[in-house]
Amino acid sequence: MTLRVLIDTNVLISYLLQPDTLGAAQAVLRAFLEERFTLLVPGALLQELLVTGRGKRRLVKRIPPADLTTFIAVLEEFGEAVGEITEPIPMVTRDPKNDYLLAYALVGEADYIVTGDKDLLELQGQITGLEILTPAQFIDMLA
Repeated sequence: MTLRVLIDTNVLISYLLQPDTLGAAQAVLRAFLEERFTLLVPGALLQELLVTGRGKRRLVKRIPPADLTTFIAVLEEFGEAVGEITEPIPMVTRDPKNDYLLAYALVGEADYIVTGDKDLLELQGQITGLEILTPAQFIDMLA
């Protein structure tokens, strides 16, 4: 059985900021490219990645637009698309902007959410069948 994983935008941005380093975010993306898990790729997550990468001045200066476009294309090509959720998404986290990740993780039957977001990490162990881990915890689990 292949692990099914949803990676939060903050981890993807961390990777894009320093793709050639040996950090935990980079290790997670390397594991994906080595096909050690199935990456779930909801359209809403790709949209958030695009808006964040192009919309925050400090990121625009550090992430070339072509790199962002190529990265999104790789995620789309090698990840597994998750169908759009059309119903209202219930509010679960302190930050409602995170609720869509939980919803897509459940719809996509994810085993893990990998995130650096404290609001999501505080839900560790509270959602049946779904683990929420930091990139470092996820890499340790894969080892």
